[in-house]
Amino acid sequence: MKSPGIIILAAGRGTRFQQAGGKGNKLLAICPDNTGALHPLLSMTLRAAQRSGLPLLLVTRPEYTAIQALAAAQAIPVLCVSSAGSGETIAAAVHATPHWSGWLIQPGDMGWVTADDHQRIASALSEGACQVRLCWQDKPGHPVGFAAEYGPAMGQLKGDSGARSLLDPARLLRLPAHAGVVRDADLPVTGTPFAPHRK
Repeated sequence: MKSPGIIILAAGRGTRFQQAGGKGNKLLAICPDNTGALHPLLSMTLRAAQRSGLPLLLVTRPEYTAIQALAAAQAIPVLCVSSAGSGETIAAAVHATPHWSGWLIQPGDMGWVTADDHQRIASALSEGACQVRLCWQDKPGHPVGFAAEYGPAMGQLKGDSGARSLLDPARLLRLPAHAGVVRDADLPVTGTPFAPHRK
């Protein structure tokens, strides 16, 4: 039986993180998980996605060898793309996974999304929803799920706005969730955990 899968986006340049004083690739920055334990940020994202039991594909850049190694250590498939933006990253992943019944878009820097979050999106898609998004206090979060019918459009995405252009308020199912679904790492740690930031 076909299943939706998770596209983990790890091909960005991390410009905001570096402009704010962050060093190196933000996806490898050490930060606290939901229990306060410290891990590389991307490792947190990958572990939660793995625990969901859904198919995974991490998309990163050919030169990001440390990220490729981190994914390999967790036995997660990797697609390397010299992407000019998240739209192209998503498009490449969709072309590589035509057997999936839908796609969950998960930025690699959102390590506080849980396995349950992924499963809720996948269940909604399997039950007939065509677009699903987790939210916290009316703020749009991730992952965002798209049914198989969006495959052709997702495969044509370009630019750096991801799949935002495909969202249709009349078709979008919004599911309330926790603060972790809007929390990312665009800014480096400065003595305290990463603050929630709206995507």
